[in-house]
Amino acid sequence: MSEPEDQGDAHGDADRGDLSGDLRSVLVTSVLNLEPLDEDLYRGRNYWVPTSQRLFGGQIVGQALVAAAKSVSEDVHVHSLHCYFVRAGDPKVPVLYHVERTRTGASFSVRAVKAVQHGKAIFICQASFQRMQPSPLQHQFSMPTVPPPEELLDHEALIDQYLRDPNLHEKYRVGLNRIAAREVPIEIKLVNPPSLNQLQTLEPKQMFWVRARGYIGEGDIKLHCCVAAYISDYAFLGTALLPHQSKYKVNFMASLDHSMWFHAPFRADHWMLYECESPWAGICGSRGLVHGRLWRRDGVLAVTCAQEGVIRLKPRVSKSKL
Repeated sequence: MSEPEDQGDAHGDADRGDLSGDLRSVLVTSVLNLEPLDEDLYRGRNYWVPTSQRLFGGQIVGQALVAAAKSVSEDVHVHSLHCYFVRAGDPKVPVLYHVERTRTGASFSVRAVKAVQHGKAIFICQASFQRMQPSPLQHQFSMPTVPPPEELLDHEALIDQYLRDPNLHEKYRVGLNRIAAREVPIEIKLVNPPSLNQLQTLEPKQMFWVRARGYIGEGDIKLHCCVAAYISDYAFLGTALLPHQSKYKVNFMASLDHSMWFHAPFRADHWMLYECESPWAGICGSRGLVHGRLWRRDGVLAVTCAQEGVIRLKPRVSKSKL
């Protein structure tokens, strides 16, 4: 098995290396642990459900990639995937994943995955796998300079800090309480969290350190890619909302498509910097586009992501004080 490089021991991640099995990441033991039903047919269970009461898109992407990866040999690894969400997922029933072996070549292999509930497709995906091939053609952008995760508040502590502020507007207080109640299997530390005064004038950009909760270990690269697929959808489309949340509230928001490109080995249970930005959102079609880059903390660009979603807003109405 090929293993991702260990990039975190000098920064406090080494203590995860000797954790016992009962502390393994729930993403591995439950969310991404598919039940085989037949050849190229799997059943996935649901774990965390957003407040929208629709299935979390990252779960479907991650489980679909698990199903696709089971149909290829150990010496090939995913380099890209392209997905469409075609119906809302029902959190009350499992998801069936059917894999089609589109092509198995000497260097590249392609798999199509269809996720089904109630007899209808809710999601379709194409994933391409490649054998490792060294190349002299190498370059990448530079990783942003940001504080390390050890110097930042975790998501729960940051939300608690906001909620303790007596000047926090009620429209933000309600949303933060909902976020605090979530049991999400990932850890997040926001870089440069905005102050209350800055919430009115945010750019469509955000950065946060992220990793899977619990221990995964130096397993197959494919497993870490599947975990990253789950992580990549969290708070991603919300980047397009940041400049508008003071004037509008969400009436409906859902992912339409999701793409990922995998560039270098990594460990999803080590801290990675998720750099997100929305270059465009338009009134025509009520859609928003977001781009993302997942950086290893040693500066290597590991994953690039892109997503478009539908975002329907309605103006916030100020309550009269009379």
